[in-house]
Amino acid sequence: MKTLFIECGMGAAGDMLSAALLELCPDPEEALRELNSLGLPGVVFTAESSEKCGIRGTRLRVAVHGEEEDEHMHEHTHEHTHEHMHEHDGYVHSHQNLTGIDHIIDDHLNVPDAVRSRIHRVYSILAQAESEVHGVPVTEIHFHEVGTMDAVADITAFCYLLNRLNPDRIIVSPIHVGRGTVKCAHGVLPVPAPATARILTGIPIYSREQIEGELCTPTGAALLKEAADAFDRMPILKTERIGYGMGKKDFPVANCVRMFFGETAGETDEVARLEFNVDDMTGEELGYAMNLLLNSGAREVFATPVQMKKFRPGTMVTVICTKADRMKLAELIFRHTTTLGIRQSHYQRLIMRRTTVSEETEYGPVRRKEAEGYGTARVKYEFDDLARIADETGMSIREAEAMIRRK
Repeated sequence: MKTLFIECGMGAAGDMLSAALLELCPDPEEALRELNSLGLPGVVFTAESSEKCGIRGTRLRVAVHGEEEDEHMHEHTHEHTHEHMHEHDGYVHSHQNLTGIDHIIDDHLNVPDAVRSRIHRVYSILAQAESEVHGVPVTEIHFHEVGTMDAVADITAFCYLLNRLNPDRIIVSPIHVGRGTVKCAHGVLPVPAPATARILTGIPIYSREQIEGELCTPTGAALLKEAADAFDRMPILKTERIGYGMGKKDFPVANCVRMFFGETAGETDEVARLEFNVDDMTGEELGYAMNLLLNSGAREVFATPVQMKKFRPGTMVTVICTKADRMKLAELIFRHTTTLGIRQSHYQRLIMRRTTVSEETEYGPVRRKEAEGYGTARVKYEFDDLARIADETGMSIREAEAMIRRK
């Protein structure tokens, strides 16, 4: 599976993300020519080498009608009721609301439909966040910095280059948001800015004392939220290419977004392990509790005979579950068993990629479970479907499976 891992140890901004993707392209110069042919009014992309703390990467610059904005005050939206009109190449656009942005995206961009849809989704995320922050309807949101043409260009470039790279899976690291304050159209705001914080709800973020300033912009947050399949640590990855997208500012740490593109041997996930011992429950009571845990979201539930105090025989019950479900399952354990304590630990699992497809047979549909990863692939038919065929035909389970495999 082709996997893109985005490392956000110094946050993320639209130009940094796009520059890192550009480095991942087999032919960056050709990709840059494509960006300049997308039809963005008056926009010219240029790429230049940039060095931060001894690390060399790419800085992606955007000029609009020959002028480059040296530094955004802040990529932020606001709810002003006026509109700013800009004339480009003989026609007028409003860049201040979704209607104006949609006009550029739909009427002037020469991009595939998948890219166009992704750009719309990114702006929808931005508008929804600002709507919630300011308590106004999305239709009344008016963009400021993220409505300017260079910001539209950053979003378009990221969406276009991502579509060009076409990874099967995108994983993003926890995001470093920075600390302190940032100046924007509204005045001075805390970091992360309210819109950025709203977009990043539910996403792992962090801050470190040694870095002062805004590291993750609203645009960067929206791009990552829309694109990511998961926010997690780096998977086991056979790296093919690495891209560095450099930021404008200098910090004690290299100000860049780093991307790894390659093949994953399989997948990983995080699980919790809950364990408890009991020696004063009947088999019926314990069986009921274990079945309840399994039906309530546990991945696995199993029992192990153990020896307890005073050499009494007892049972150790192990529950494997997601970290999100562990407290819910712990409550059920205390309610339905006699244990007074639960041991918990966290693990990272190596798992094979699993899919289920339905295969048509003369005896009706049969589900086929496929697993692949870490150099191994296997196929197994759903037991309940095989049992149904065996009941209907008088075959054994093995005969039913052999019949299906011969088809």
